[in-house]
Amino acid sequence: MRPSLLAATALALAAPAQSAPAQIRDTPAAVIAVETPSAQLARLFLESDEANLRRNPLFALLRGDTRYADQFGDYVSDAWHAAEKAAAEDDLRRLAMIDRALLSPDEQVSYDVFRWQRQSVLDGYAPEVIGASKLLAIDHFNGLHQLVPELFSGQSIAPFRTVADHEANLARLDGFAVALDRILARLKEGVAAGIVQPRLVSVRVLDQLDRMVAGGVEAMPLMMPVQTFPEAVPAADQERLRAAYRAKVEREILPRYAALRDFVRDVYLPASRSDDRPGLVSMPGGPALYAHLVRTQTTTALTPEEIHALGLAEVARIHKEMDAVIARVGFRGDRKAFFDHLRTDPKFKVASREALTEGYVAIGRRVDAALPKLFRTLPKTRLEIRPYPAFLEKDSAGGSYMPGTPDGSRPGIFYFNAYDLPSRTTPGMETLYLHEGAPGHHFQIALAQENAALPAFQRFGGNTAFVEGWALYAESLGLELGMFTDPYQWFGRLDDEMLRAMRLVVDTGLHAKGWSRAQAIAYMLENSSQGETDVVNEVDRYVAMPAQALAYKVGDIRIQQARRRAERALGPKFDIRAFHEQVLMSGALPLEVLDAKIDRWIAAGGGPRR
Repeated sequence: MRPSLLAATALALAAPAQSAPAQIRDTPAAVIAVETPSAQLARLFLESDEANLRRNPLFALLRGDTRYADQFGDYVSDAWHAAEKAAAEDDLRRLAMIDRALLSPDEQVSYDVFRWQRQSVLDGYAPEVIGASKLLAIDHFNGLHQLVPELFSGQSIAPFRTVADHEANLARLDGFAVALDRILARLKEGVAAGIVQPRLVSVRVLDQLDRMVAGGVEAMPLMMPVQTFPEAVPAADQERLRAAYRAKVEREILPRYAALRDFVRDVYLPASRSDDRPGLVSMPGGPALYAHLVRTQTTTALTPEEIHALGLAEVARIHKEMDAVIARVGFRGDRKAFFDHLRTDPKFKVASREALTEGYVAIGRRVDAALPKLFRTLPKTRLEIRPYPAFLEKDSAGGSYMPGTPDGSRPGIFYFNAYDLPSRTTPGMETLYLHEGAPGHHFQIALAQENAALPAFQRFGGNTAFVEGWALYAESLGLELGMFTDPYQWFGRLDDEMLRAMRLVVDTGLHAKGWSRAQAIAYMLENSSQGETDVVNEVDRYVAMPAQALAYKVGDIRIQQARRRAERALGPKFDIRAFHEQVLMSGALPLEVLDAKIDRWIAAGGGPRR
C-alpha cells in the first residue's frame, strides 16, 4: 500500500463499528462476574474498539462510521500518548483474566492476535522508543500535513453528501489547525534534543509545505469538496459553505502551514542529519527505535543482521532466475545491459495516462476471469482503477490500494502512478496489479472487512508483515492465474521480487549498518531495472519509514513456507482454495499466529473452512 495510506491504515480501516449486544452491554455487574470466557472476550473486544474510536475519531471515519465525524482527535500530544498507553495496559490486564484454554479455536486466534497487537502498542511506549519516535512527527510519506488534505479532499474517505457532512468537516478543520500547532511544537522539541530527520526527508517535507502555501486558498485540496456539490446540498447553502471553507483555510490552516514551512526552512533543515548517514543508527535513541520497528513490522524475532543476510541470499537467487529470462528472449549482453534495455527501449514505454489506464483495466479483466480457480470466496466490494490525484503523484510509490467499505458505499481503489511517464516501464504492470489490486491488497482487506463474524480489530486492523506479505505472495499466483505469458512481464515479476529482496539489504544497511543515501541508491540501480526516479523515491521511503519495507519479503516467505508445508503434509488432499481461506478469513494475523493456525488445519486434515 502507498506509505501515506499506510499511515491512514494505521489509524484504522473499517466499516461502522459494531455495538455490544444488549445481553452483554446491559448485563448487571453481579452477572458479569460469572460471564463465560467467550462473553468476557467479546465484551473486551467491543469495549476496546469503541474506546479506540472515541479517542481517535479519524479511525471511525476511515471505517465509514460517522458518529464522530465532527471531531478530529489529537494524535500528537503527550496526553494522547498517555491515553493510548493506558488503554493498551488496561486491555492486556483484562485479557490476562480470561482463560484462553476455555475458548474455541477461532476465539483463541482472536485472543492471540489481540494480545500481539496491544503488546506491540505498549512496547512502542518504552521510554527509549517513544522518546525518539514522537519527535519524528512528520516525513514526506507520513504526517497529518500530507494525510489530512488527502482524506478531506472529497476523493477519499470523508463523505460530503449532505450539508451536515460539510458542517462536520468544518469542525474537523478546527482540530486539524490545533494538530498543526502541535506538530510544530514537536519539531522544535526534536531540534532541541538532536532527534531530527535526515536532510533528504526535510528537503522533501519543505517542498510539500512550499507547494501547499504557494498554491493559495483555492489550490488547497481541502477546498475540493466545495468545488462541486451533490443535489442533496441546496443551492442556498452552497455559497455559504464555500465562503466558510475559504475563511477557514485562509485564516486557520494556511497560516499554520506557512509557520511550519518557515520553521522547517529556517531551523529544522539546517539542523537535520547528514545524508551521509541518514539511518536511525546515527540518531540518539535510533538503534532502540529501529529494533522495535523491526520486531513490530516483521512480527518476528529476526535481527537486522539476519534480515540483511536473508536479503543478500534472495538477491543472488533472483539474479539466477533473471539470467534465465535474459537467455530466453535472446538478449545479447549482461544483466546490467538488459536493465538499461528495459529502462530505455521505447517499446517498454506508455504514451499517455489514458493508455496506462487502459492497460491496467485489461489486466484486471484477465485476472478476474481466472480468480475462481484459486479462491472460493471473492470480495463483494468493488475494485476501481485510477491514477493518483495530481497533488499526490510526485511523492507517491508506483501504486497503492485504498480500502473501500463493507457496505459498498466506497469501492476499493487501485491507484497507479503516472508521474514522470518517460521513467516508467510496462514489464511490471501485471505484477503491480496483482499486488495492489486482486488478489493482493483488495482481497486481503475486503474479505476481512466483509467478514462480520470477526471482531472489529481483526476485520479492520492488521500488521504489515501479513498485509504486505500476502500482497507479495499474490504476485506469485500470477502463473496459476494465466498471467506472465509474456517473458518481459515475467521478468517484471522477478524485478519486483528483487525490489523486495533489495529492501532487506538496503533498509538494514541504512538503519543498522550506517549506509549513505548514495550507497543505497547505487546498490538498487546495480541490481534491478528500476529507473533512477523510482529508486530515489524507494530509498528516501526507507529512510523515512524504517523497517516497514522489511515486512514484504519476510511475510511472503512465511506464507510460501506455510503453503509448502501444507502441500507436503496433505499431498493429494491439498486444496489451494481451502488453504487461501485459512490464510485470509481471520484477518491479518501476526506470522507466528498464522503458522500455528495453518499447522492446526493440516493436523485436522486440511478440509474446507466450516
